[in-house]
Order: sequence, then structure tokens, then C-alpha cells
Amino acid sequence: MIKSLHLSNFKCFEDQPLAFAPLTMLAGLNGQGKSSVLQALLLLRQSCLQGLLHPFQPNDLTSRLALNGDLVQLGTGKDIFFEGAGQGKLIGFEITWQSDDKLSLCYQYVPDDDTLKLAHPQQYTANLQTSLFSNDFQYLQAERLGPRQFYETSNFQVREKRQLGTRGEYTAHFLSIYDNAEIANEIMSHPKTTSLDFKDQVEAWLGEISPGIQLELNYLSTTIISLRYSFVTGKLTSRAYSPIHVGFGITYSLPILVAILSAKPGALILLENPEAHLHPKGQVKMGELMARAAKCGIQILVETHSDHVLNGIRMAVHAGIVSPDDVCLHFFQRREEDNMARSEVISPKIDRNGRLDQWPDGFFDEWDKSLETLLMPRED
Repeated sequence: MIKSLHLSNFKCFEDQPLAFAPLTMLAGLNGQGKSSVLQALLLLRQSCLQGLLHPFQPNDLTSRLALNGDLVQLGTGKDIFFEGAGQGKLIGFEITWQSDDKLSLCYQYVPDDDTLKLAHPQQYTANLQTSLFSNDFQYLQAERLGPRQFYETSNFQVREKRQLGTRGEYTAHFLSIYDNAEIANEIMSHPKTTSLDFKDQVEAWLGEISPGIQLELNYLSTTIISLRYSFVTGKLTSRAYSPIHVGFGITYSLPILVAILSAKPGALILLENPEAHLHPKGQVKMGELMARAAKCGIQILVETHSDHVLNGIRMAVHAGIVSPDDVCLHFFQRREEDNMARSEVISPKIDRNGRLDQWPDGFFDEWDKSLETLLMPRED
């Protein structure tokens, strides 16, 4: 697993170390730097997949960054260079793994042609395949694929790479191929089902969002598959409905459940806004499932605006499902210093009772602020 990430002069970060845990949550108001942390990791993976970054060749002199690709679109060198950085400053990325293996990259921004050039040979302390650069990786962006009549298939992405697509576009195909496989660890098993079959577990956790839901998958051709939902209420089972006739939240959350439940120990999952379109109970259960996965040795980095997701994680700690040492919380905000806006990261600690040692202003405190206002008598 990744133990830490250190960013230098990258986007809004001048010099920012970040500790990682099996479950790391990024929170804060919009535009404070949360997405930039994910983008840094995606940039390195994208560069590696495009053959521009060679992280397993020590002292490599040719590594470059693929600023634009399937995972992330970052524009030009100027777009990612910290605006307060002086001439001669380097853009740096340093990742340390739990084994203390390290990857360090530094690039010089050249304003004349708006490019990035490797400042000195990269440093990598071991020839080690990590989930960041392997198939044991999933990234689901905030703008996922919503309800559709039909979904595309991809044998290359699903069978060979075990990928769902950044928008979850191959989720239906993935489910159809691996439906009878067992999940990696029974800790992730839903409490109300004894089957460890992948599809059964997906349906059980999806039932926390919409009770009694069942999935039906049918190939319409070699390149198109249909996904339909039916609902069990007592002894009654409804007909199978197209996703376009069912709540948005079901289809939006399905790829997240599939990504987590199909992951194996050592996998890395990056998630943006898993709470999108979900009711509060579903958000809490999403937090619990992520905590269960972290207990199994799966690393999850999640960006969220949901206090319900946070509470799901906290309650999982309180219940002993996951250790507080396996959870890391980061709150991002901007502050003015030396006539420059700089990002600041505050990291509340969680104890074994699920309680936090501090609540920075703006850290999931809007309900308390609203309640305080409502409890005050009106001044007519």
C-alpha cells in the first residue's frame, strides 16, 4: 500500500506531504485541492500506461508526464505548475510505500515552450510492481455513466485488464463475466447473506440502497449488454425494469460496489463522490463497506462531501470492523500567506470509539451550524 504522497509545486500545492492509510478520506469545500491529490496519482499511472514513465527502471533519464489521456486531462505544463513557484523551482512527486520503497520524480517547467523536462534521474528503490501501475487498480470519477437502455462490452478492458472504466461503463459486462466468483474476503460479506458469490454480494449491498433489488444481465450482441432491475417484496417479485425507469442512485452506485467487492488484497481504488444520488442510509452503508474493504488489505482513497459516508466509517471503527489506525482523514482548505493563496491540510485523528480529536471549521459541521441558527429565537 501507499504510505505517503509528497507533492511539490503541483497545482495548488507548494510543498504538501500527505499520509495515507488503507482507507483515506479527502474532504473540504469545492476547489480546495482534493481532486488534485487524485490527479497526481492518476497522472503517474497514465504516464506509465502510455509508456512515458518507467517507474521500474532505476536512474531512468527519459521519463515524461502524459498530462492528457483517458484517466485525466490536465492541459499544459503551466496549468499544473504552482502559480507561486519562483523561477527554477521543480514540480515534484514522491510516493512512499509501506515497505519504505520510494518513487521520486522531479520536473523542470520550461516557460518558453510550456513543457516539462526531467530535472534529474528518477529515484526508485526497488523493482516492485505496485497496484498504482498494475491491473489491481480502479478509478471511478464523479461523473459516472447514468441509466441507459444498453451498455457496451470490452473484452480487453474487462477480461484482460479487469477494469470497469473511469465512468463505470463496463460494469454490466464485468458483472456478467465474474458473477459466480467469490469475493476475496468474508469480512466484506453483507451481514444478511451467507453466500460469498460476487453477484449475490453486489445485490445484498445494493439492497441497502434499494431493498429487495435483483440484477438481470442479457447479451443483445457481442458488443452490447442490457442491465435490468427487479424488486422482491415479501413473496412478490416485480418485472425487470430498465435502469432509465429506476432511481439514478442505483446505477450510479453500482460501479462502486462492484469495484470494492471485486478487489483483492493489495488493490488500489480511487473514488470520487460515492455518495452521489444516494439517500443518507445508503451513504452510511457505503462508508461501512469501504471500511470493511480496508480491513481486508484493499487500499481506498475517497474524495467525498458526505458526512454520512464519514459516519459510516466512524461507526465501522466503533464496531471494531476496522482499526482507527487503518483510517486517515484529511480536510483541505485555502489560506492567505505572503499575498498568496496556499492550500492547507488538517488531519483529524479518529479513536477506537469513532470519535475525532478535532473538528476544523468547515469540516462536516454545517448541520451543527444550521441547527444552532434554528434554535435561536427570531428577532421580530
